[in-house]
Amino acid sequence: MHMPRLPYTFDADQRYPVDLHMHSTASDGALTPTELVTLCAERGLTHMSLTDHDTMDGIDEAGLAAAQTGVCLVPGCELSTRWQGVNIHVVALMPGGLQGPMVDGLIQQRAARIQRAEVIAERLEKIGLSNALEKARVQAGSDRPLGRPDFARALVEEGLVPDWASAFKRYLGSGKKGDVKAHWPEISEVVGWIVDSGGVAVIAHPLRHGLTRRKRGLLMDTFKAAGGQGVEVVSGQQNPDSTRDLARQLVERELYASMGSDFHFPGSHAAPGSMSMIPRTAAPPIWQHPRLVHLRDAPAGMLAAG
Repeated sequence: MHMPRLPYTFDADQRYPVDLHMHSTASDGALTPTELVTLCAERGLTHMSLTDHDTMDGIDEAGLAAAQTGVCLVPGCELSTRWQGVNIHVVALMPGGLQGPMVDGLIQQRAARIQRAEVIAERLEKIGLSNALEKARVQAGSDRPLGRPDFARALVEEGLVPDWASAFKRYLGSGKKGDVKAHWPEISEVVGWIVDSGGVAVIAHPLRHGLTRRKRGLLMDTFKAAGGQGVEVVSGQQNPDSTRDLARQLVERELYASMGSDFHFPGSHAAPGSMSMIPRTAAPPIWQHPRLVHLRDAPAGMLAAG
């Protein structure tokens, strides 16, 4: 089964049936890979990527579901990195699947996540969440490395905050007590893993890192120098003026434009495929990248290397 062809350019303000940034129970999402792919198909998406945090454990299951539901799946993951002391997320789109330096890279990331969870737990115990690690593990429901959302749910469960958003606002968001960055590798190193493994590196949600326009430009310069080639021009809902300005920064640097909802769980502000319109821009779509160009004509199921 062949998908509708994707456009060569973004030549009008519109939405596309594509979502290249979502999460499942393989990291901190609420839906299994199969449930996520099924929901994507129900919502009319034709192309998607599963990009769990620092793992590709859900990809095989998602690939089977994609073949059954008529969706094209790009294997991927989202990696945590550091740049000038800021925690920057990078999406790896991996048409060849998990291979090359990414294999050891993800093992390193898993160890960093485990170490980081222990530090987060220690800090949250000081504000009243006793046995924080065990309580977050209950929320995770599996033995995968714990993330901040697991601790957020534990804080809600214990009545220390009224809801998930408050947990981040008070304790887990950027700069708060439970925001532990120290264990992540530098962005240039991570981009190297991705590119040397046949993948395409994409800066995730660049407007959410709290950077000034100038610093965002410097980040993109560092990222491109390391071999990175894409940026999410839309991530969920954003201000249209900010999106157009971001698109200009991409054009100036000859970077490809990607898109994603950053979906984690039903009932949140995001849903698969729900994001702001892509503006008319000279920045080429990410599927025009030489490693992803076959995505335009790919059949349903898992995308193989071109």
